[in-house]
Amino acid sequence: MSTPEELRYTEEHEWVAVRGGDTVRVGITEYAQDQLGDVVFVDLPEVGRQLDAGDVFGEVESTKSVSELFAPLDGEIVAVNGAVAESPELINSDPYGEGWLIEIKLDDTAGVEGLLDADAYQRVTGG
Repeated sequence: MSTPEELRYTEEHEWVAVRGGDTVRVGITEYAQDQLGDVVFVDLPEVGRQLDAGDVFGEVESTKSVSELFAPLDGEIVAVNGAVAESPELINSDPYGEGWLIEIKLDDTAGVEGLLDADAYQRVTGG
């Protein structure tokens, strides 16, 4: 399984990519999409919603189950990936690229450092 070194991770299987400045892009990991199976529906929030770390911001539904999506950091949603809402299978085919979910303008960029690095995430998943 792929665990890109440049990303940060959560124990809930979200990845975080710093986009420059105080904005991050969030998605679910390859491990998570593999566990879910074929993704058939994604429920994403509205732009402008304020999140606190740990808040549920949406759901991913697969042929096997429904999983909640958790905010990795505090901030405001500034973008939502409409392509994933229309083509949820992007999460399976390209979880770290076209399958991204939301972008968050962070309240405090220091929070990124508190997330798991690739090695720590691999230990969480038994990799």
